Amino acid sequence: MTDRPLIGVSTYLEAGARWGLWELEAALLPAGYPRLVQRAGGLAAMLPPDAPEHAAATVARLDGLVIAGGPDVEPARYGAERDPRTGPPARARDAWELALVEAALAVRLPLLGICRGMQLLNVALGGTLVQHIDGHAEAPGVFGRHPVEPVPGTVYAAVVPEKTSVPAFHHQAVDRLGAGLAVSAHAADGTVEAVELPPGDGWALGVQWHPEMGEDVRVMRALVEAAAEQRAVPWAGGRGRGR
Repeated sequence: MTDRPLIGVSTYLEAGARWGLWELEAALLPAGYPRLVQRAGGLAAMLPPDAPEHAAATVARLDGLVIAGGPDVEPARYGAERDPRTGPPARARDAWELALVEAALAVRLPLLGICRGMQLLNVALGGTLVQHIDGHAEAPGVFGRHPVEPVPGTVYAAVVPEKTSVPAFHHQAVDRLGAGLAVSAHAADGTVEAVELPPGDGWALGVQWHPEMGEDVRVMRALVEAAAEQRAVPWAGGRGRGR
């Protein structure tokens, strides 16, 4: 792939981060995300939180979008009361990333949601979340692993057809599915591990685990390939660039 697709990746915005002599507010992204995009054949661009009204213009510059992992989605976003075990809200990030998801879906931009990103995809389409589950997180700051089983006939199963062990760290999960979404993988305890839209609605996949913390590049490569294919073939909505 000589002309690498541009893949935007959403970021954290932290009040204080330290490097060298400096401690300042910073837009942060664990290095595993851009490295995975690069290994999959894409160019990575960081997308720090911005005003939601700029989401459509941002998406218009991209070939694909990754919504990264991070803090819990504010329960008010899906009409629920906050469970005491739910983390503090990240309202600016929620608003920005939901706007990015909606803008990407509107133009069928290839979209991959990772952990929180999968949950936001579900919420953006009217779904809800389970605010706490046990057994899917190790000690703070430590990724565990568990097996994930693909659902035959899904886009995810075409990319990863076998049961795999995946790196994970989360305590929330999909509850009621958003409109149009289908489950494409699950854990042994029944937890939804991947969701997707049908191929006719564009390439959109969410995974509950963290592929950027492992060696398997197939999910990200599928996003990059979908981005390359779409930009090369103009469609009625004007997304293709014909490059």
